[in-house]
Amino acid sequence: MQTRARAHTALRSVRRIFAGPRRSALAGLLALGLACSACSAGGVADQADGVPSPPAAQTRYAPYVSATTAAATDGAGAPDTYNLAFVTSNTSSCSPLWGGSTALTSEAVAARVGELTAIGADVRVSFGGAAGTEAALGCDSAQELADAYAKALDAVGATAADFDIEGDALTDTASVTRRNEAVALLQEQRDLDVTYTLPVMPDGLEDAGTALLRDAVDRGVEIAAVNIMAMNYSTSHDGDMGDYAESAAQAAHDQLVEVLGLSRDDAWKALHITVMIGVNDVAGEAFSLADAASLRSYATRRGVGALSMWASFRDRQCAPGVNTAKASDTCSGVRQEAGAFAEALGG
Repeated sequence: MQTRARAHTALRSVRRIFAGPRRSALAGLLALGLACSACSAGGVADQADGVPSPPAAQTRYAPYVSATTAAATDGAGAPDTYNLAFVTSNTSSCSPLWGGSTALTSEAVAARVGELTAIGADVRVSFGGAAGTEAALGCDSAQELADAYAKALDAVGATAADFDIEGDALTDTASVTRRNEAVALLQEQRDLDVTYTLPVMPDGLEDAGTALLRDAVDRGVEIAAVNIMAMNYSTSHDGDMGDYAESAAQAAHDQLVEVLGLSRDDAWKALHITVMIGVNDVAGEAFSLADAASLRSYATRRGVGALSMWASFRDRQCAPGVNTAKASDTCSGVRQEAGAFAEALGG
């Protein structure tokens, strides 16, 4: 996931969730009449801010996990999908590896995936990330790149792919085009659910991110979701991280309506939000458990498709002596019970 200061038609059906005591028919009609004084097409007024929102929908929980190493907190929050991080390559070859070092056909990774999916969850292979080099920068052609992606997907039996594009990979137009062409080729050959994970600021996606999405649409890619990285903004963003995440989500939602040509309700379903739990890489930014609970409530009201976090193996309190002034790869840096962020985000 990022370490710098920074759906098309294939949407899954969303179940409505109703809670609370049974009302009489008269009370229900009265409630409906009151609610519809603030109705919009397909939605009701959000009681927190007065903004129309879609009916309550199931917001899935899909954390990022290590593809190679198990963590005791992987199953916390009852994940619907696991994002396997990361498949990377290098700029001199088209030979993707798990974490840049483990073969795609690793029996250990296959066994790990079997354990993750044993409870009924799905797996999504995540390509790229901040620390590695996404394969589009190393492969010479769209067909070669498509073949490389296919090998990674087939190695774990996945039918979903996440492309975490950030840093230089986001501004390298040649690799952006090559990747989108490769994804389009794969979707001609197989049923492939595609998510793009992109940096975001509180005012929305960067120009490079919307340009990537426009190019993908132009090349025939069916985008299931856009996953925004609501984290690591800048040293000048020292306010509430939960508020920033909600602001970024609203702005990105409006961009998806425009760029992907979606209805407002469908744009919420096509939006995923990933946070960096606890201490972020940018000094002064820390995403708290209260932020997580607030974001879950917001996402449920809006009908956001999924919430995610970086990462399950960080979802625990740091051991005594660990410097919590900086982000750790193994713990959150804040006081918490193990798995507490997953429980909050998973609802």
